[in-house]
Amino acid sequence: MSCAICEMRREKRFCPAVHGRICAQCCGEQREVTLDCPSGCPYLQQAREHEKPRSMGQFDPASLFLAVEIPDQFLYEREPLLMGLSLALAKGARRDRTMHDGDLIAALSALCTSYERLVSSGLHYEQTLTNIAQQTIASEVEAMLQQYREVELKHAGYSSLRDSDVLRALVFLVRMAYGRTSGRPKSRAFIDFLAAQFPERESAWVAPQEAASRIIMP
Repeated sequence: MSCAICEMRREKRFCPAVHGRICAQCCGEQREVTLDCPSGCPYLQQAREHEKPRSMGQFDPASLFLAVEIPDQFLYEREPLLMGLSLALAKGARRDRTMHDGDLIAALSALCTSYERLVSSGLHYEQTLTNIAQQTIASEVEAMLQQYREVELKHAGYSSLRDSDVLRALVFLVRMAYGRTSGRPKSRAFIDFLAAQFPERESAWVAPQEAASRIIMP
């Protein structure tokens, strides 16, 4: 039988994205491009295992917010913040199963731009988010930040979280997202990474050291 996509080459494998059998070439060329590959596809998982990590030099410097410095001390001191934000991203992605890495990165980038302007000028200006998926991520992040401040206020009597801290944390996550996504239009590599760090049935709050080792260490 012929491939369900090209209709020329012999089919070699079952593709859950088209619910039919396709050839290996179409699988490789169309994976996460025209095919919305489910995370459990064994061919997708196998491809990810052999994929070379993407270097930061491959990306537009402006997209990485290189003017924002993230010292190692910040990663140590703000482990709970990074953990909480990462959990918020995972929760947002679960709320919308059609979400791709590009949606998540776009939402994070918009938040980074807003906080960068807030830190530099004191002006709060929300970036326009183009779709519901991006709005979902932004909503989860802002809700987590509100909860974080409330917890600090309850236990310490004040919140030490500065807008510059939020900016650094968001930029850290943007850079990590670019490094972990395949870059293809329908990639969910970064979303799947977050889902693996925060399983759905796991408690929302994880010990800071454990969460930091999950997120900060590659």
